[in-house]
Amino acid sequence: SGDWSSDVCSCDLTDTERIARAKAGDERAFRELVERYESRVAATVVGMLGAGAEAEDVGQEVFIRFYEALDSFRGDSAVGTYLTRIAINLSLNAIERRKRMRLRFWSRDEEPNAPEEVGVDGREERAGQERRQEVHAALQQLSPEFRAVVVLRMLEGYSTKETAVMLDLAEGTVLSRLSRGMKKLQEILKSEVDEV
Repeated sequence: SGDWSSDVCSCDLTDTERIARAKAGDERAFRELVERYESRVAATVVGMLGAGAEAEDVGQEVFIRFYEALDSFRGDSAVGTYLTRIAINLSLNAIERRKRMRLRFWSRDEEPNAPEEVGVDGREERAGQERRQEVHAALQQLSPEFRAVVVLRMLEGYSTKETAVMLDLAEGTVLSRLSRGMKKLQEILKSEVDEV
């Protein structure tokens, strides 16, 4: 029967089955897809935009777009790959919006590097967190085309081929951008260490 009650767990379903159910109006099946992929989408978006409200908004928008596109989703690519592609595209759009906003409000005083108050405990954890923040901050300094490749290959662990498909690039271009992006990232991180 086509009646799926909301108290029946569909934990052992495949993504294809969940999508079929979601297309038929099963909200639980769609919610399970969201739960399954939200950390991957978050990692992609935060890698592209840095942590914050903007990244959260884009992360939510990814799933809204996915929901709106459910009927046309044919399953040519895996759900995770499809969502990551949406996440990258929406992040690139957000970066473009940022550029336009910066141009508009260039004269306003900004203090982006205001120090955060931190407790005395957990020095190692704090050092690890600071290092992650440094890497994310350095990523934000890469141009979007390099950032997208570095995030997908190094943070998300996609293969060169998968990255090429997601970004609609030749594999050689992915490799060259990855190499240049990583080199630039190392230079940024090294210059920050030298400054300290």
